[in-house]
Amino acid sequence: MVKERPKCKTGIEGLDNILNGGIPRGNTVLLSGACGSGKTTLGMEFLVNGAKMDENSVLISVTEPSSKVVANLRGFEFFDEMLIKKEKLYLLDMISLYARLGIEKRDYRIEDIDPLIKIIEDIVKKLKVKRLVIDSLTAICHQLETKVRIREFVFNLGKTLSDAGCTSLLISEVSPTGAWGLMPGITYSAYGVEEAIADGIILLGAIERKGYMLRTLHVVKMRGTMHSLAKHILDLTPQGVVLVPLLKWGAESG
Repeated sequence: MVKERPKCKTGIEGLDNILNGGIPRGNTVLLSGACGSGKTTLGMEFLVNGAKMDENSVLISVTEPSSKVVANLRGFEFFDEMLIKKEKLYLLDMISLYARLGIEKRDYRIEDIDPLIKIIEDIVKKLKVKRLVIDSLTAICHQLETKVRIREFVFNLGKTLSDAGCTSLLISEVSPTGAWGLMPGITYSAYGVEEAIADGIILLGAIERKGYMLRTLHVVKMRGTMHSLAKHILDLTPQGVVLVPLLKWGAESG
């Protein structure tokens, strides 16, 4: 019997039911999927919903400037730009983090990783952050060169966030061959070590039905709570992410 821990409600329709109330507070969760699977949208809805619940929430965007993130979010009804002005939702890009690191160039080196974790820790503590999304972990790990360094980085980052009481989603880009079910074998991360350290894994993929590719969500593991192992259809709507059990969707669609 799993001892249930206090939960961080995602506020996403269907996901809190799958997770028996939400993500256990302080968990570091790998949000994995191929390009176009809905990772960024799900991560942002998690943050926006947290901000609406009066929980300071932060996005660290590694590959896009924060202005582009805001422009993309304006297409969703769940997004409220006033949350940024009220300093409940913070959108940080690497340019702002480079400034904190004292780096002018747009690339960072292996020796910059430990200071990067320290800066993230300082941000979490200073802003009293309860929710954090890094988009993407893969882009950071790409600089680390070896699996040993990647394992060390993910472990130290996860411990830092957990110790601060921050619930985090680390977005992981994976090959379509595994995540989208096009070939045998499932991949949860780009380097094969991140998933062993993470407290949870949420895998976004796709299946083919009647000539259409349908997005799917599957909670592979989540420490600290019971959860459904069923695969769900993930629909990206103007309202945000909507999840429907795969069997129920099949029955309703005929």
